[in-house]
Amino acid sequence: MSHKEIKITVKIWRQKNAKAKGHFETYKLDHVSTDASFLEMLDQLNEQLAKSDREVVAFDHDCREGICGMCGAVVNGQPHGPMRKTTLCQLHMRSFSDNDTIIIEPYRAKGFPILKDLVVDRSAFDRVIQAGGFVSVNTGSAPDAHTLLIGKDVADKAMDAAECIGCGACVAACPNASAMLFTSAKVSHLNLLPQGEPERYKRANNMVLQMDKEGFGNCTNEYQCEAACPKGISVENIARMNKDYLKANTCKS
Repeated sequence: MSHKEIKITVKIWRQKNAKAKGHFETYKLDHVSTDASFLEMLDQLNEQLAKSDREVVAFDHDCREGICGMCGAVVNGQPHGPMRKTTLCQLHMRSFSDNDTIIIEPYRAKGFPILKDLVVDRSAFDRVIQAGGFVSVNTGSAPDAHTLLIGKDVADKAMDAAECIGCGACVAACPNASAMLFTSAKVSHLNLLPQGEPERYKRANNMVLQMDKEGFGNCTNEYQCEAACPKGISVENIARMNKDYLKANTCKS
């Protein structure tokens, strides 16, 4: 199979720091391999900038295998780019055509302040998780796997929710910059299991309160979050979390 290369124009958001006023800059790239990932294309751009003594573009990344949730940017108006259920690092340049113009900007949300270029502060997600606390069950020594029976349907739903990698694409895609999909996934993967049952309603209440405190918007059933999620997390989790949150506040004396 012959090696294919394309030429592209990149319009990318540049912002020196959190307080600076950002702007788009335009760069042209030749000889971009269609086998390269999107982040490898950004690496190529940075090599080109470095050779001409210009400041490289800052962007988050780590595993580059679609499992860590570190990478993230809005590509032509879509978080993680045009491919469904695909992280930015797993998006390949074969998804674009020769002479395409690609617009790249950071996630934009009050809860995700921009630090530099494409890098945003997503530590709000960490604080939402921390608000959920721990599963405080004294188990003693490790029990046998079959000691606590869990129905397959429940286990599957919990595992599906646990797939959330906390990338923030749901927030970037939502017109309200809501973190409901992320928060509900983190609530569900514990609340669905027997180990999480004792603190189920307290957990839902605390995580929702922290989510609101961080400045994220509310859910108005746009479903953009589910469409943008690289792991396909279902909005059914939001309905489940809402029920637990309502019950937590209904049961308060």
